[in-house]
Amino acid sequence: MSIQYIQQAINYMEEHIYEDINYVQVAESVHMSNYNFHRTFSFIVGMTANEYIRNRRLTLAAQELQTTDISVIDAAYKYGYESPESFTKAFSRFHGSTPKQAKRQGANIRLFNPLVIKIILEGGGIMDYRMEHREGQQFLALTRAFPNEIINDDNDHSIPDFWEECGKKNLIGPMTLLRREGRRDVYGMCSPVKEDETHFYYGIGVIIDEDTDTAKLEQFTENGYSVWKTEPADYAVFKCFGSDGNCLGETWEKFYKEFSPQTGYVQTDDTDFEIYFEKGESGLFCELWVPVRKS
Repeated sequence: MSIQYIQQAINYMEEHIYEDINYVQVAESVHMSNYNFHRTFSFIVGMTANEYIRNRRLTLAAQELQTTDISVIDAAYKYGYESPESFTKAFSRFHGSTPKQAKRQGANIRLFNPLVIKIILEGGGIMDYRMEHREGQQFLALTRAFPNEIINDDNDHSIPDFWEECGKKNLIGPMTLLRREGRRDVYGMCSPVKEDETHFYYGIGVIIDEDTDTAKLEQFTENGYSVWKTEPADYAVFKCFGSDGNCLGETWEKFYKEFSPQTGYVQTDDTDFEIYFEKGESGLFCELWVPVRKS
């Protein structure tokens, strides 16, 4: 179960808190891809693994500065900072006081304790879903690489900006015209990521099947579009109702916090995607298709 992996990851971080680690090494320790680990951890914990490591180190640094004679310079290097200046900046932002002030009695210090993940199953909520199997599929897509760090960052708008850019340049509409009317759905796809990768690919495209004018595909691929292929997979499918992407984020959060712990399904390292229907039901923002397997 994904939540159990998250607790293992937290234990690993605590055991190696003084070492040069980041979310990549932590993901390897629980045998998850960088992308899926980063996404799962941040949804369940509410922060990234790198943030967790930073918060714990700054807490430990403050405690050591207050209780020992360690110098600010030695503390900076011990807790993974390249210089006393970068350490002071991060310390002050987190605690509201400088490392030198922390050595004095009465300084303001924040405490960030190790996290313990507890599985709490709550009834009464309704989360409609259906299970679907899909054989390998192909899509014509516009793709771009994004760093894993942007996942679940509320202040990052890279993917919405990618959609806006493609729309302004009229790059999505011509793709949909390859499909017959009534079947011109648009897909937003996230790529599976290998363990050693720090970026994922996001694509905006249309499916290639019997309703697609394949005679014109080469014309598109010669102009920067690509063919995106997926492997056979089982999917948990969720309807996201709302006026914007917030409902999509809420569905992902429910997937990790409610659906996965209660059903035993965990996300696999396959393409997940959203479908934006040409003719969807009233109030439907998109459908979210998450590749899953039983843990």
